[in-house]
Amino acid sequence: MRPFLFLGTRAEDDVAQQEYDAVLAGTGLHPDELVRVRLEAGPLGVPDLDDWSGIILGGGPYNVSDPDERKSPDQHRAEAELRALAERVVERDFPFLGACYGIGVLGTLPGGVVDREFGEPICALPVRLSDEGRADPLFGILPDPFDAYLGHKEAVSRLPDGAVLLASTDTCPVHAFRIGRNVYATQFHPELDAVAICDRIDAYSAHGYYEPHEQESLKAAAREAMVSEPVRLLARFVELHARA
Repeated sequence: MRPFLFLGTRAEDDVAQQEYDAVLAGTGLHPDELVRVRLEAGPLGVPDLDDWSGIILGGGPYNVSDPDERKSPDQHRAEAELRALAERVVERDFPFLGACYGIGVLGTLPGGVVDREFGEPICALPVRLSDEGRADPLFGILPDPFDAYLGHKEAVSRLPDGAVLLASTDTCPVHAFRIGRNVYATQFHPELDAVAICDRIDAYSAHGYYEPHEQESLKAAAREAMVSEPVRLLARFVELHARA
């Protein structure tokens, strides 16, 4: 099997490792089958898509809607590299699954708008599938609705040209979409369990996702949530796209 490529943008080593480990577990892949590149640490270059079965992009603290002057040089570089990659995978309809930050990467393609209108606090919420989501080969394996962990400052307020809406919450109209047949973005985090989201709440306490006094109550609510279904997307993505 050709390996899958995992792209991360988290500068915190422990959180970056936890995210990668969670995606490994969810996909059922071994490390040599899910090759990681940390974009915050160095250039991606121009990957040869023929070398890979598909690409998975993790989340992170970058927001495309941040003012340019507040973005670090690493963020500017990562955004440019991911924009070029997004254009290539859409043109070729190459298997791509972007979790959380995938919304920013794919949602800003022509016709799309990503802004701060539909941000949601860190929590678990029911996610509803659209008719297209229920019929989709990737999302159609999920129940409707399903609970998912999420927390984001920005979201898609207008879909890019040709995108198909797959899922929404009551407070965010675009939680997943597809371009072509094989290019996907989710706003929620399919890889997260209660332990991992609590660790991220701690790790990003200074990033403006919540007020300091909310930290322990957010973790308590996350532990009480029953989130089990979204991780199935990862194994299904591999099942659909693994190539010899």
